[in-house]
Amino acid sequence: MKGNRGTDEPYGGRSLQGVQVSASRRSGATDERGADGPEQPDREGADLLAALLDGMDAALCAFDADGVVTHWNREAERILGWTAAEAVGRKGFAGWAVRSADAEEIEGRLLAAMRAPGRQVHEFALLTKDGGRVLVRTQSAAVRGPDGEPAGLYCAFSEVHTQIDLERSIALSESLFEEASWGVVLVDADLRPAVVNAHAARALGTGRTSVLGRPLGDLLSQGVEELESALTHVLAEGAPRAPADIWVSVRTPDGERRRCWSSGFLRLASPLAEEPVPLGVGWLFLDVTEARQAEQEASQLRFRSQQLHRAARAAAECEDPAEAATVQLDFALAGFADHALIDRVAGGPVGDPDGTEDAAPVRLVRLAATPSGAPGPSLRSGVAGLPVRYDQGHPAVQCVERAGSVRASAGTMAADRARAWARARQWPDDTVHGLCAALRSRGRTLGVVTFLRGAGRSAFERADAAHAEDVALRIAAALDLADAAGE
Repeated sequence: MKGNRGTDEPYGGRSLQGVQVSASRRSGATDERGADGPEQPDREGADLLAALLDGMDAALCAFDADGVVTHWNREAERILGWTAAEAVGRKGFAGWAVRSADAEEIEGRLLAAMRAPGRQVHEFALLTKDGGRVLVRTQSAAVRGPDGEPAGLYCAFSEVHTQIDLERSIALSESLFEEASWGVVLVDADLRPAVVNAHAARALGTGRTSVLGRPLGDLLSQGVEELESALTHVLAEGAPRAPADIWVSVRTPDGERRRCWSSGFLRLASPLAEEPVPLGVGWLFLDVTEARQAEQEASQLRFRSQQLHRAARAAAECEDPAEAATVQLDFALAGFADHALIDRVAGGPVGDPDGTEDAAPVRLVRLAATPSGAPGPSLRSGVAGLPVRYDQGHPAVQCVERAGSVRASAGTMAADRARAWARARQWPDDTVHGLCAALRSRGRTLGVVTFLRGAGRSAFERADAAHAEDVALRIAAALDLADAAGE
């Protein structure tokens, strides 16, 4: 960059026309070859360089070997307020861009980059045109000439708080995708995972790379529609106000796992576009299955306890003990099953099984049943005393023989086979799950109460059997009292 400084080339033999960004160097300046000579391609290259420098997001200035400012882009003008026309041609920063007391130290640190390998990073305060101070972080590196000797240096700088914000954002992104204790998935606009962190990969039962680009339906067997609907909404409308619980079934080598994920969503837009262009969705989730199941169980237990309390109060107002038994059944049915039956042992109560093989076969008479076609209170029947046509291996018969609860289910049968299964057991056609509880009072089995569920409900579990046994004890007490009153 050293050389004689003439009128048209004030910074040496190498022309800088059009390169010093935003400076007024392009107004008619030509050399002895003329405006139409071989200089024209160089001018076009300089104009292109000027446009590139003006479009940079970082502030940039350059110095020649003597420390004279040769380039000053618009971002530098925005940060400090000095225009290119005011900055280009000044020697160093002293007296205008830095305080005089700091000028020697700062310029020494900057110019030292011409003799040092690679880039040098520094932080110091610069002065704005209106007298304010801005703390900047600079990256400086030497510019070498054809002979390999330093011909100047460039200095890119930005406000420290902006740089720190950028570093924080990068550090946060890296932490989320490496060390986060919750799942993080970046989903592209086609609703396919683009980036997955280690926690999310474990939750999905696969590796971090094998999940990329695959449809969500390949990873989840249930809950896909709800999840894709949420992602589509976020792409169109933006992030929801609060996290949402999404129940899914994850496909794993060991089978399907039912999980509940508390999910938050963020719409991702490109910071480089003039208008917000969605890049996809950031999906963050945490497995809350155990907590939600505990909440559901606690809520279910509270409801069932309240129903038992209400049933006891209503039964206490019944003059007929048999009516009290059906009241207990009606209250227990709410939220628990679709249908219910009460069968009495024909010929009177039976004691505990004694293990003898010559015991008389169990016969049951229908006492009450809920309507199978439409909801309604239990209807009493069995006035004729005719036994129900139960096979010897029927769940209700087994319940009396064992004096304990028996569960039965059609499982995953086809609809027509499930109907045949229900008819064979003398249950309504829509039944797929049954639970029989023994009616026990004073050490004897009075009969059986049967609860039935349709295809829209899950199979009975142990907790359901415990509740059914509580209801059975209350019904048995009422029936025993009815027997005692009739004697």
